[in-house]
Amino acid sequence: QDYAQAVQWYRRAAEQGNADAQVNLGLMYANGQGVRQDDAQAVQWYRQTAEQGDAQAQVLLGIAYESGRGVRQDLALAQEWYGKACDNGDQDGCDNYRRLKLGY
Repeated sequence: QDYAQAVQWYRRAAEQGNADAQVNLGLMYANGQGVRQDDAQAVQWYRQTAEQGDAQAQVLLGIAYESGRGVRQDLALAQEWYGKACDNGDQDGCDNYRRLKLGY
C-alpha cells in the first residue's frame, strides 16, 4: 500500500471532477494516509462533492459538522447534510438525520 502514490492519483482525478476521487482524497486527508492529517482539507473535498449531490460526501460532511472536525460544530448544518444524503437514498444519512431530529 503506497498511500502517497494513491493521493497523487486521487488528486489528479479529483481535480478533473471525479466525485469518487474527491471523496477518497478527503478520506486520505481525514485519516492522514499519504498526507499530513488535515480535517479542514478533508472537508473542502467533501463539500465540493456533496454540493454535486454525492450522498456519501453529504454524509461525511454531516459527520464533520456534527463532530466539529475541520469545521465549527453545527448540528443544524449536520442535520441538513444528512437530510440531503437521505433524499439521495443513503440509509446512513436517513438514520443520522432521524437521530439528530430526535435529539439522540
